[in-house]
Amino acid sequence: MRIAILRVRQAGSGYAAHHLACLCLVLLLALGATRVSAQQSSPPAQPPTVVFMTDFGIVDDSVALCKGVMYGIAPNLRIVDLTHQVAAFSIADGARFLFGATPYFGSGTVFVVVIDPGVGSTRKAIVVKSKRGQFFVLPDNGLITMVADRDGIESIRNITNPDWMIGAKVSSTFHGRDIFSPVGAHVARGDDWTKVGPELKDFVRLDLHPATVDGRGLTGEVIALDGPFGNLVTNIGAEDFLKLGYQHGDSVKVSIGGHEIQMPFVRTFSDVPLKQPLLFVDSRGRASFALNQSSFAAAYNIQPPQPIFIPHKQP
Repeated sequence: MRIAILRVRQAGSGYAAHHLACLCLVLLLALGATRVSAQQSSPPAQPPTVVFMTDFGIVDDSVALCKGVMYGIAPNLRIVDLTHQVAAFSIADGARFLFGATPYFGSGTVFVVVIDPGVGSTRKAIVVKSKRGQFFVLPDNGLITMVADRDGIESIRNITNPDWMIGAKVSSTFHGRDIFSPVGAHVARGDDWTKVGPELKDFVRLDLHPATVDGRGLTGEVIALDGPFGNLVTNIGAEDFLKLGYQHGDSVKVSIGGHEIQMPFVRTFSDVPLKQPLLFVDSRGRASFALNQSSFAAAYNIQPPQPIFIPHKQP
């Protein structure tokens, strides 16, 4: 800028030279402002995201060690803790939480999941890419089943490349730290995930039992409890339940684990008096059972799995 103004001044004195110098200054300032504006309008690059889920709990250092491994490979990583309180060894619960969470994360998200009762055995460690463009780094023990059924699978790779693992010696009991965490970080960083190992044609599946509707009614199952609240989580989708003909406000007779309970079908807990039972469609689109501000599971001594039967609505 100084050079441009100096040259204008050298060209002559008087009003014309001064006017030209001012014009050059205005143009240069305008150009600089345009560049700053363009830079400010460009959205900042988003950090790569890993969603991390385990059954490790939070009492010891296991979760932190895994995060340390991931940050060591990808320092700008964003790690979202899905939960580390999955019931110990419960592959079914892990699969359910994964199924519920994935729709809320975008393409390219990497899910590192370590619920691994078979650690150190012949079970495979795999990376799965879904047709939604998400990646899953986890043991091949059924955890991916529900996501695969809904989203479809583009490719599966067996983790065998030692360069993607941590250290020269991999522990036989802590693959979360030594295999799944480093692989997840490499994938999130943008490394060529096909280098992790050879392609696989299939994966281990959970033996899931979907709810069924026949001439008598609907048969389903209690598959879990809703955290500390004691609500019953079922495998009954809202669409299947509504095939029975019930509408909000109707009374429904339900058989659950040997109990026959009459309860209203309502929208939310406060639609019934305190400690009274209700049937509702939960936030994940499943028929669920609860007591208003109390535990349904404790009141009726129900622990999953338990059978459920609901008859068709009578005309």
